[in-house]
Amino acid sequence: MARIAGVNIPTGKRIPIALTYIHGIGSSVANQIVSALSIDPSRRVNQLSDDEVLAIREYIDSNLTVEGDLRREVQMNVKRMMDIGSYRGLRHRRNLPVRGQRTHTNARTRKGPAKPIAGKKK
Repeated sequence: MARIAGVNIPTGKRIPIALTYIHGIGSSVANQIVSALSIDPSRRVNQLSDDEVLAIREYIDSNLTVEGDLRREVQMNVKRMMDIGSYRGLRHRRNLPVRGQRTHTNARTRKGPAKPIAGKKK
């Protein structure tokens, strides 16, 4: 089992698909990695040599922000917005949708289960 950026990537899958198991790498970035290192995208992870796994690991370390560093960066950005009191920060603080969705109805994922109001039947 190959371990890249602190994540055990699945061995039976194609390389671009397996790389998407790393937080911060989507399908387009995975394809860029494979093409930059001139690895055949139809090969499986268990067919990679140790040198190729090392090349992938070094490419990700030098060019991308992934996993813990990326999570920390996103959390710091959200915290900064909350501290300066921006509109998006206030929405984060109140656990409401941040990107302009309606909240009169829906938004149940962000707001949690509906709280019944006494005498509201209509």
